[in-house]
Amino acid sequence: MSSKRVLICGSIAFDTIMVFEGRFKDQILPDQVHILNIAFLVPTLRKDWGGCAGNIAYSLKMLGGNPVPMATVGHDAAGYLNRFQHLGIDCTSLRTVDSEFTAQAFITTDLDDNQITAFHPGAMTHSHLNTVESAGDIALGIIAPDGRDGMIQHAEQFAAAGVPFVFDPGQGLPMFGKAELDRFIELASYAAVNDYEAKMLCDKTGNTLEELASRLEALIVTRGAEGSWVFVNGQRHDIRCVKASEIADPTGCGDAYRGGLLYGLSNGMPVLKAAKLASLMGALKIAYKGGQNYAFSRTEIEERFKAEFGEAL
Repeated sequence: MSSKRVLICGSIAFDTIMVFEGRFKDQILPDQVHILNIAFLVPTLRKDWGGCAGNIAYSLKMLGGNPVPMATVGHDAAGYLNRFQHLGIDCTSLRTVDSEFTAQAFITTDLDDNQITAFHPGAMTHSHLNTVESAGDIALGIIAPDGRDGMIQHAEQFAAAGVPFVFDPGQGLPMFGKAELDRFIELASYAAVNDYEAKMLCDKTGNTLEELASRLEALIVTRGAEGSWVFVNGQRHDIRCVKASEIADPTGCGDAYRGGLLYGLSNGMPVLKAAKLASLMGALKIAYKGGQNYAFSRTEIEERFKAEFGEAL
């Protein structure tokens, strides 16, 4: 178990998932999109706890870590905050903006797994109101997708405080240009991206993955079922994907991975071992729908880790 506080800067959100029992292509007429007016009947609807900061904190707490999510939430977040407090997650760095709703994603999926998503950022746009120094004693941090100004300011604040952090731009990456991304890489100790984001990061900065990694302690690239790459000390190491018991929903798998990574790094694990733990956490999550609907004891995780990698956690 770990008492080291890990500051998780990112979003707290509600995810509303709807399933349209048909195909979008059969309902949307290409020659009529200029007058599009359509409704989808969605018999199946699910509302999940979500947001990158929330999902990462949940994963880290499951391992016995001490996550401190830092986010801005709206007037409708009482249930989310009560749940986290019940789980023993430190909510002192969650700021409520009474004039806003909590960030919300509305996702409609058809039978071909196509998705139409509407995202309301709400309180997330006020993330810059939170400051790293107000969180107190922090051993490690992560900057996950959040309000643009907040991400920029929190990186500078981590660096000024001498706190190592992971740069995890996720779906927020398109908001930044070369100069800003170069600055994030300069300030961060680690960076974590998926394979699509890795390509975009290289295109925007004009650097190869190897060149980016040379400016960091480690660069982690997740590759779905292909596992992940860890670039460290001038070498690329392949971390295999842990086989999941079933594939139910990839939502939040990257966040579960990052929870495992943060646990390892904050407890002095070599980055390769931390990435193995991260791979396991992603595999445990993908067997369940939603970002926070999986639950395993520390003992179960330790046993699975030893079975998968032949070493004790």
